[in-house]
Amino acid sequence: GWVRSVRSQKEVLFLHINDGSSLENLQVVADPSLENRDLTFGSAVEVQGKLVKSPHRMQNMEVKAETIRVVGPCDTWSFPLKTKERHPLEYVRQFPHLRCRNNTLGSLLRIRSEATAAIHSFFQDNGYVHIHTPIITSNDCEGAGELFQIEVSWARESAEKTHFFNVPAFLTVSGQLHLEVMAGAFTHVFTFGPTFRAENSQSRRHLAEFYMVEAELSFTESLQDIMQVMEDLFKTATNTVLSKCPRDVELFHKYIAPAQKHLARKLHCYSFHSYLKDFFFFSSHRISYNEAVEILKQASQTFTFKPEWGCDLQTEHEKYLVKHCGEIPVFVINYPYNLKPFYMRDNEDGPQHTVAAVDLLVPGIGELYGGSLREERLPFLESRLQRLGLTDAYQWYLDLRKFGSVPHGGFGMGFERYLQCILGVDNIRDVIPFPRFSHSCLL
Repeated sequence: GWVRSVRSQKEVLFLHINDGSSLENLQVVADPSLENRDLTFGSAVEVQGKLVKSPHRMQNMEVKAETIRVVGPCDTWSFPLKTKERHPLEYVRQFPHLRCRNNTLGSLLRIRSEATAAIHSFFQDNGYVHIHTPIITSNDCEGAGELFQIEVSWARESAEKTHFFNVPAFLTVSGQLHLEVMAGAFTHVFTFGPTFRAENSQSRRHLAEFYMVEAELSFTESLQDIMQVMEDLFKTATNTVLSKCPRDVELFHKYIAPAQKHLARKLHCYSFHSYLKDFFFFSSHRISYNEAVEILKQASQTFTFKPEWGCDLQTEHEKYLVKHCGEIPVFVINYPYNLKPFYMRDNEDGPQHTVAAVDLLVPGIGELYGGSLREERLPFLESRLQRLGLTDAYQWYLDLRKFGSVPHGGFGMGFERYLQCILGVDNIRDVIPFPRFSHSCLL
């Protein structure tokens, strides 16, 4: 493991070492004769000895060392992480190649690992087939145009404009459309992988590369079915993380999330940890987009973006709605038809024309999930694609409706936003190992 502290006394040498498997260190007790100048904070060591019961209350076991070998020395003067210092997250972010050795990032990465496994287990336990959707695609699923276009290096030097794939290709913004293909053969499918947005933003909420959990359910005509899976996934994954990584989660709630501690006290919970556990007993609040706009219009708070029917809800609106409903998760359903992508199902509910879409808003974050019923009716889909001038590009999508189509729907959840939600981390760059964002791609 790696040395976290060295304490040399006249008759005994104490080391704390850590192998990354948990937040707790293992105490090594050795004869001072085993000490050498390379045995410093940050050095990698190999210890041989006997594992014995510790006489101290702080640990159950310790190692009585017989040999200590320094595998990799560490120059403590130039090493940017210092012993016994609680470095701010902004500081360690400067060192993407070293920050995993910091306690906070170590805890985060263990939590990420357990949360990833919990999400996969949830879907597999509920009969979903895992699909590896492509990272390279010729589709713009969201229709937002914030795409990274792929270009091979030799093409830049060529006078003739050519495409490696014969068509423009991009890094995916979502695996949804490919999941819909698979939903024509499997009743339940999901994917979990990297997605990309070329959004020129320096905000705490956005990354250029992030992970998405997406699912599609066939043979469903109810938005309630989609919302139930969203809720069950959140509760199951979070319960697993809290039970398997209690010390790691506690570190975040104790030192990183003061705003969440204030929220917990406000809701009469002992800690943010207990608040999250109570999350499982809350009934999520459900409101329509129409109701959401009326709540915002009647708010005493002044918003940067004036709430109007037909406009998208901004982060400030989402956070206000969560606060208004009692700091619990809020489902907002039935958004304006012209606000959402072509694949969402028409509610046929004029004059305020809406689609069967849903967003789940959560405390501290705003939107965590987005989902909808998909438009399975061929005439409706043909009409909308024609108006948008997309018929040729999405002929394959129309084919899905011609050959054994069924009512279906699905959702996507931003994995990093999920981690922010359960840990109380303010900046999304601190919940991913190697953050990529506008003007920054370190390593």
